[in-house]
Parts: sequence; structure tokens; C-alpha cells
Amino acid sequence: MKTAKTYSIAELAEEFGITTRAIRYYEELGLLKPERTEAGQRIFSSKERGRLKLIFRGKRYGFQLDEIREMIQLFDLDRTGRKQLERTIEYGKGKIEEVTERIEELLRIRSEMEQLLDEFQTKLNELEREKNEYP
Repeated sequence: MKTAKTYSIAELAEEFGITTRAIRYYEELGLLKPERTEAGQRIFSSKERGRLKLIFRGKRYGFQLDEIREMIQLFDLDRTGRKQLERTIEYGKGKIEEVTERIEELLRIRSEMEQLLDEFQTKLNELEREKNEYP
């Protein structure tokens, strides 16, 4: 019989490019629940490794850690995944709205910057013409 793959905290930290302290912090928040050896060493299952992937995906998309924790816990409460999917969709729609607003804000800023640069270029061209006309 094949035993399930497990990971040490150092292995996961290296794989994900984070510190062991960050992993312990996620554990304190209830995002991860590793098993312990008799000596107290953390042993992470493939499930915990998958949770860590979800945490980073959620963070990349702008979710707060409490939102990520809620989504993870919802799956633990409802193994069908229905409640987790419903909440994820709800949060996801909110994030899309935030991203859309941010994009619109960045486009406005870009437009303002382009307008200013055009004005500066015009002013610089005028100064160069004046310099050449009145040496």
C-alpha cells in the first residue's frame, strides 16, 4: 500500500519561496492544520500543500486572509463544495468590480499624464523656438 506524500515546513517554504514563519502564521490563523509527529514536528499533507496554493492564489487576486480562511472552512463544513463555490463567486464578483474600478482609475491617470506630457513638450518646443529666434 502506497503512503501519502507528506512535506516538512522547510520543504513547503522552499517550494513556495516563503519563510517557515509565514507558514506558521497561516497555521495560527487556521488556514493550515498540519499533523504533528511525537516530537512536535509539523507534517503537511498534500491537502495542506493544496491549501497553501489556494492561499497564494487568493492573495494574488486580492482576497483578504479572513476571506480565504472563510472559503477554506466552508469546504470543511460542506464537502459538496457548494457553499464554498457560492461564497467564492460572491467574493470574486466583488474583486472583479474592484479591479475594474482600479483599471478605470489607472486609465484616467494615464490620460492625465499623457496630457501633461503633451503640454510640457509643447512648452519645451516653444522655448527651443524662442532660443533659436533670439540667440
